[in-house]
Amino acid sequence: MTIFEESSKYILKEIEKALTQDHKDQVEEVINLLLKAEKIFVYGVGRSGLTAKAFAIRLVQLGLTVYFIGDIATPIVDDKSLVLVVSSTGETMSAIQTANICRRVGADVVVITGKSTSKLAHAGNIVFPLKTEMSEKSKKLAPLGTLFEDAAMILLDGIIAELMVRMGQDDKKMRSRHSIWV
Repeated sequence: MTIFEESSKYILKEIEKALTQDHKDQVEEVINLLLKAEKIFVYGVGRSGLTAKAFAIRLVQLGLTVYFIGDIATPIVDDKSLVLVVSSTGETMSAIQTANICRRVGADVVVITGKSTSKLAHAGNIVFPLKTEMSEKSKKLAPLGTLFEDAAMILLDGIIAELMVRMGQDDKKMRSRHSIWV
């Protein structure tokens, strides 16, 4: 077996383990908050930020109003906002500060993190702890948080599928909101 094959099988197996945790209650709560929020903000740093941005794109394609915190044209978060922060460690200072500031202004804060006891987890109203392996094997086959980022992406894509049903959206409607580069 090649390293590629070993890595792919390992990543899929570990993501499945991370996502077999029961998140039904959190998913239901997040969906309700997403549907009622006037503005949705996402945040993350590095690859966690890319995962958050990928989720933001899908929310826009559903027709929701979404911003990435830190972009130059991002409006102010308020008490009618939902903020979703993604961080594997839950200890990234900018993520913790963002969550705490948003909570202070009355926004609902959803945290997706690999550490349920992290400072970031304590700053969230709703926390999705995605426990992934940190071992010599993971360092070799899925380095630097790959398992967390992939699990978070799949979790968020599952939320998008549920939102599609509840909002009466389909692929065709979403594609009509897909960005067109000229």
